[in-house]
Amino acid sequence: MNTNFSPTIRQLRAFLAVYQLKKLSAAAERLFVTQSAVSMLIRQLEDGLDTRLFDRTTRSLKATAAAEQMMVTVERILRDVDSLSADFRELATLERGRVTLAITPTLSAFLLPDAMRAFNEQHPGVRVLVNDCAPDQFISRILGEHVDFGIGTPERPGAEVEVQRLMRDHLALVCREDHPLAKARVVRWTDLARHPVITVRPGYGVRPLIDGTAADAGVALDVVNEVSFLSTAIWMTAAGMGASIMPSAFARAEANPSLVIKILSSPRVARDISIVTKRGHSLSAAARAFIEALKRSL
Repeated sequence: MNTNFSPTIRQLRAFLAVYQLKKLSAAAERLFVTQSAVSMLIRQLEDGLDTRLFDRTTRSLKATAAAEQMMVTVERILRDVDSLSADFRELATLERGRVTLAITPTLSAFLLPDAMRAFNEQHPGVRVLVNDCAPDQFISRILGEHVDFGIGTPERPGAEVEVQRLMRDHLALVCREDHPLAKARVVRWTDLARHPVITVRPGYGVRPLIDGTAADAGVALDVVNEVSFLSTAIWMTAAGMGASIMPSAFARAEANPSLVIKILSSPRVARDISIVTKRGHSLSAAARAFIEALKRSL
């Protein structure tokens, strides 16, 4: 026997067909190949194993003792191969699978519900796992491959990740209808100097962007409340505790009819929400399909 010989799947399938059907012509018909091709595959297998597998009779082929011994192993190998093929086919066609993503609670509240409903209806066999994390944990979840990808606004993403813009957002002032700036045609950063505001705590989420922009505009913000979640800022503003500074998309998603949203200008501050992946990390078919569902929902 050639110690370097490794039977191919085609050779094993030819062996199984001939063993079960006892005729080259019948085996060729099952495998959708010519009779000579089946004969060649069996000959290659016998040569590689240095063992005769079938003896010819007048009308059929008879399995040798060697063929009887290897039959159980061949059946197991082909069963495993077929199972593996079925698994990959189901994953590729989204009959089953899993998607894991990292996202902050603030973004997940208004980005995911519609996309999740649509995706679950279309692909009920694919499980979507949401890793809702704090902003300072976002990149580490992606780089550590705890998730397939992230949805967020990394301030300093670094070369280790790739960023694909999902939507463009802007910082805005959110206030009640009775606020002095509610009826202003344009609200500039300098207009905030005389009004108490609510925003996220220092170093958290968009706060560095807010502080940096205000400083560049020469404005000392009167921050009267600092929160961890923008949903808290929304109800505080609705309760009359002060206007809020936050991304406009979140405020719009809250759809509170008593609140007015004013994009801040001079300067307008863009804040992109992006799909973030680890550089060199390929996304599964399920992950790609979920991202497309998310884009459609937006």
